[in-house]
Amino acid sequence: MTLPRPSRRLLVPLVLFALPGLVLAACVPGAAPSGSGGIAPSASPLPPLTPAAPGADPVSLAAWLFTPIFQTMFIILIAVYQFLENVEVPGAIAWAIVVLTLIVRAVLIPLYRKQLVSQRRMQLIQPEVKEIQKRYKGDSMKARLAQQELFKERGINPLAGCLPLILQLPLLFIMYSVIQNGLTNQDPSAMLTAFGTKVVDLQCINLGDAARPCIDSVVPILGDIAQPQAFLHLLGFGLSFLAIGSALLQLVQSRMMLPAADPTNTDPNARIQRQTMLFLPLISVVYGGFLPAGLFIYWIVATIFSIVQQYLIVGWGSMFPLFGWTPRFAVDHTPRFPVSMPPPPDPSKRAAILTDATNRSTADKTIRPRERGRQGRRGRRR
Repeated sequence: MTLPRPSRRLLVPLVLFALPGLVLAACVPGAAPSGSGGIAPSASPLPPLTPAAPGADPVSLAAWLFTPIFQTMFIILIAVYQFLENVEVPGAIAWAIVVLTLIVRAVLIPLYRKQLVSQRRMQLIQPEVKEIQKRYKGDSMKARLAQQELFKERGINPLAGCLPLILQLPLLFIMYSVIQNGLTNQDPSAMLTAFGTKVVDLQCINLGDAARPCIDSVVPILGDIAQPQAFLHLLGFGLSFLAIGSALLQLVQSRMMLPAADPTNTDPNARIQRQTMLFLPLISVVYGGFLPAGLFIYWIVATIFSIVQQYLIVGWGSMFPLFGWTPRFAVDHTPRFPVSMPPPPDPSKRAAILTDATNRSTADKTIRPRERGRQGRRGRRR
């Protein structure tokens, strides 16, 4: 596919998402900013949307690597859209995005389940982690080795909770490209052909008008979901109902994943981390002025899917009490698939683990004590 250079407006959400997003931004096409503050396609016909060819520069190479994923998602989207258009479903493209999101998240269920299980086990094991930290206070190496042994015996992989978070970035950028490029192009037929076979026979709506997109991206009430749909512009940012709804759902997801608040915990780092996790979802509100509305449909459906998955595995988490109120259905609630942990080892094994961590620590052996001899006293004379 032809990938124009990312615009300045696109760099803002990439920086806010995460630093790795800047590396993956090469596969996210941009567009010229319109006068109203959104991203609008050119009035003149765009070049046909074609698969990217590998190049020597990193941008072309990244685009070529991500093209198969883009093409697969685009074919699924258009196949569902074409079916819904044939049965005359209003807002067919919006429902096609919903179906595509559900398919993607269904495929990733095992990976996200590992993330939820790993995070939940990390929460359950925190009392033992704190015990190790107290025992080896002042010796970070011994504490780290003891924690590694503890994670190993309990079957906890701390990296399992990070992989799905990293995977969300390329998926989000590819979905952005599918909506921004695929829905605004006048001739995307080349992207619907795989191995010389036309997978989907798309019937364009722009017959006789080469300046119109091939796909009907106008949805009742929402408008053109291939473009930003902001109802208010404030201080250079646009507010969108879809962006606000997405941020609120992400806030619910974050609260459900957080452990129950411990009033006795006076650790300022834990308090800052908790506040950060509750604040970050609200940042997506500012994206409503320059990201396509269709991307927020994907975001909302994916978040609802995650909330349901979290509810089945970890329950309500720290969602309640909310403003001091806890509904009856959340009291003593047990998840449908609760997370279990291997039983703790017997005291003799635990003692062996801690002793092994002590013996493996060489921090105290790398520091040579200062000798106070004659030479040291002579060195202080003037």
